[in-house]
Amino acid sequence: MEQVTEPTEERSLLRHPGAIMFVSCYELGHQPLGIAQPMGFLEQAGFAPVGLDIAVEAIDESTLRLVRFVGISVPMHTALRLGVRVAELIRAINPACHICFYGLYASINAEYLLQRLADSVVGGEYEIPLRSLIEALDQDQTINHLEGVSSRNRVVDPYLKRPYSTTSTISQPIPSRAGLPMLDQYARLEQNGTKRLVGSVEASRGCLHHCLHCPIVPVYEGRFFLVPEDVVLEDIRRQVNTGATHITFGDPDFLNGPGHSLSIVRTMHKEFPHLTFDFTAKIEHLLKRRALMPDLEAQGCLFIISAVESFSDDVLELLDKGHTGADIITALGILRKGGITLRPSLVAFTPWTSLDDYLHMLDMMETHDLIDATDPVQLSIRLLVPPGSALLAKSDIQQFLGPLDQGSFQYPWTHPDERMDRLHRAVSAIVEASAKEEEDAMVTFDRIRASADEMAGRHPESSTRARVSRPDRPKPPRLTESWFCCAEPTTQQFRPLLTKGHGEI
Repeated sequence: MEQVTEPTEERSLLRHPGAIMFVSCYELGHQPLGIAQPMGFLEQAGFAPVGLDIAVEAIDESTLRLVRFVGISVPMHTALRLGVRVAELIRAINPACHICFYGLYASINAEYLLQRLADSVVGGEYEIPLRSLIEALDQDQTINHLEGVSSRNRVVDPYLKRPYSTTSTISQPIPSRAGLPMLDQYARLEQNGTKRLVGSVEASRGCLHHCLHCPIVPVYEGRFFLVPEDVVLEDIRRQVNTGATHITFGDPDFLNGPGHSLSIVRTMHKEFPHLTFDFTAKIEHLLKRRALMPDLEAQGCLFIISAVESFSDDVLELLDKGHTGADIITALGILRKGGITLRPSLVAFTPWTSLDDYLHMLDMMETHDLIDATDPVQLSIRLLVPPGSALLAKSDIQQFLGPLDQGSFQYPWTHPDERMDRLHRAVSAIVEASAKEEEDAMVTFDRIRASADEMAGRHPESSTRARVSRPDRPKPPRLTESWFCCAEPTTQQFRPLLTKGHGEI
């Protein structure tokens, strides 16, 4: 009788501990869900992946030399810029390692990444394709036929099948956070002079809407997926057990599925009455769901981030935002009446934003007491036009664009009023310096206001009231990480990637 030989550890390429590494480059100051989720899927399949978050952890080249597979999570522009530097470092010291980029910004830049650095790219709902990819590599099988996996031989569409279906043979595991840095390494909630530990989860992915400048649109095309309620709640419980007293819901829009979201926060509040939370939602949803705001506040909601983008109706229409400048003020009133802070995100510089528009934005922030509620970096955000952007086909932006700068993953554009490009450079310098010095937001605002007034040929004192910052003034709740997904990486963010012999900034 022929003897059957059982698989051995030696015959398995990727099952020994440390053979698989997932790398996070930047997740807005949170413990990286972008690597906790696939690690949960891989552990479920019997693998033993490790994680590395370069935002808070040092890079150990000796470890990188031994890994066989590295997955680099790139959910946003900043992460992609940093992730490319990680891949360059790995390729230099470990040429045989399989490098996979995955996440939102991976799929819209797949061709370039595969030509330059990547062996594979996965976009959309990436966990199941990543698991299939690693299982194929573990058995030394071809990857060219795998659904949702782009390789150097073919580029495929993002994987947009619901990975959490009740008919799926794969159940949705809880994100694996045991090997990640502790919560005290990340952003804190700052409220009433105290700082508290923050956890983060996602209740949904993708988005129903089609805002033209949003990178979610070319990938998800108006679709979104709910994460099972029991998975979200168990993930919250585990983070509370490690010290979290506040939870950030990182969904692109928490109110895309309001019934699902409310069920989660009600159960969360019942179990942990002391727990507070924040989330992101469109102005349009805040108006439509205004009746929910008192209930959300009662369950512990402290603030809502909303993509205000601009106070100019012309710019808002060109971006297809679905709201007007007046709607922003209405939503602000609804939230304040409900005891919730509105924290705006902005696209302060676009090809259509005039200098008067920028000054009007500053006026509105001052008039409606939004200075302390707006992270200064928001006043420097410049419209990002990545490959595949819906703006390329549905707006008049072509006249402002240069050719694709693939190395920076965007189409550069020039403002028709050269003062606006000069102002952007000036504001960006002010903001980066203020972040480094941890300057008071009101002081930074006044410096930006003075720069804008000077650019407009106006004396700063004519429009900016003399103001002495009072550090003890009441401030709205905020997270201590103020950088933003569409901002360009700073020198400080690149610094962990500067190792001996591997480049200068």
